[in-house]
Amino acid sequence: MTVLLSDVLYKVNLRSVNGSTDVEIGDIQIDSRKVKAGSVFVAVKGAAADGHQFIDKATGSGAIAVVCEVMPSATKEGVVYVQVENSAAAAGYMAHNFYGQPSEKMKVIGVTGTNGKTTIVTLLYKLFTSLGYTCGLLSTVENHIGDKVVPATHTTPDAVSLNALLKQMADAGCTHVFMESSSHAVQQHRITGLQFAGGLFSNITHDHLDYHKTFDEYIRVKKAFFDSLSSSAFAISNADDKRGAVMLQNTNAKKYFYSLKTLADFKGKIIENSLSGLVMDINTVEVHFRLIGEFNAYNLLAVYGAAACMGEDKHEVLRNLSVLTGAEGRFDYMVSKKDKVIAIVDYAHTPDALLNVLATIKKLKKGFEKVITVVGCGGDRDKTKRPVMAEAACEHSDKVIFTSDNPRSEDPLQIIKDMEEGLPVAARRKYISIADRKEAIKTAISLAKPEDIVLIAGKGHEKYQEIKGVKYDFDDKKVVREVFNMLER
Repeated sequence: MTVLLSDVLYKVNLRSVNGSTDVEIGDIQIDSRKVKAGSVFVAVKGAAADGHQFIDKATGSGAIAVVCEVMPSATKEGVVYVQVENSAAAAGYMAHNFYGQPSEKMKVIGVTGTNGKTTIVTLLYKLFTSLGYTCGLLSTVENHIGDKVVPATHTTPDAVSLNALLKQMADAGCTHVFMESSSHAVQQHRITGLQFAGGLFSNITHDHLDYHKTFDEYIRVKKAFFDSLSSSAFAISNADDKRGAVMLQNTNAKKYFYSLKTLADFKGKIIENSLSGLVMDINTVEVHFRLIGEFNAYNLLAVYGAAACMGEDKHEVLRNLSVLTGAEGRFDYMVSKKDKVIAIVDYAHTPDALLNVLATIKKLKKGFEKVITVVGCGGDRDKTKRPVMAEAACEHSDKVIFTSDNPRSEDPLQIIKDMEEGLPVAARRKYISIADRKEAIKTAISLAKPEDIVLIAGKGHEKYQEIKGVKYDFDDKKVVREVFNMLER
């Protein structure tokens, strides 16, 4: 199929063109290293590098056209140069057009918020698959095209990779796609050009301030996702989050709310919350779910609301939802055979997520079981949350072990020192520091008495630990199983 540059520039805000856009193109690239003969190179100003610096390299590798915000001082003969208002936005529209506008051929549902995104999209994928649809999933944990698994590298892939994946999903017969829409993806225009059938908001708390700089900016970016929805779409928000209404105030989409605490379109009430699951009343129907905790009650309400907005039978939805499990690394628990020590592995890497998990554990306790928390903070990320995470862990646990998460380029001991900064005296008596994460987990489990609860927070589903730019094999759940087996010999 012949694709012309003029066709893929549909909806792009052009400033000037040097050459004819009636040329056939082979592909679109935002990474100059992937450019080959016939490619269009889009020079995007990224957080780490500016694509404009690689224009000469791209044309030298055979790029037939260059899309940029600033025209180079010297142009190469035979190459078309297109100047645009925003290269990142242009890449979104161009990729969508190049791959045949795949999002318009399926119902694409985007989920945004600080916590809960992965669980909500995973539950939606599992629910609609169980209802007989062929579905696509784009999540932090993994991507799915029908029943085929594609490893995930980012919460939301770059615009070109994302549209290529969506085309594969459309070609595979997917009717629904459920995807996490991170604040980075909105800000960096990775989802620009996509047609969403609906959007969901979970909650917003302290996170990614290393990138967004201010909380107000973080909120504005999340809200921009709903502002871009069309009048034919639906928008569902959490009425119990104090910014839940703000998120939808300027959207053209049909508005709906879910809540545990106030009147809403999708109203839930927790009747029972234990290790055997949740018993909830949802819009006057009582259902037992396999998921645990108040945060999952919210996730279930969001999923139920989305299914209702897409016209599914509500009783069928609840029946199917009742048997589903969530995403890997989200309140994953294991119990040792001998002493019945409960180990919970959770992705909680923000203060609010950690508080949610600890609050859930507190409600699940039957008596005097101790809570031992293993927690760290990621390197090269928002440093302001480190002491907040540490204080939350100390306040709501009987014992805490500060350890490494993904230190990345930072010194693990300095990260732990940042966590300790400003801790109250009472908290200081509760924790010890063990930088080696494996040793920290082993120590926590060995300190546990029968039926105590060990929370291992921060990494969840991740199967690696990133240290000085190298990803080493590391799996919290695997370490827990090894320690349990060792203690039970």
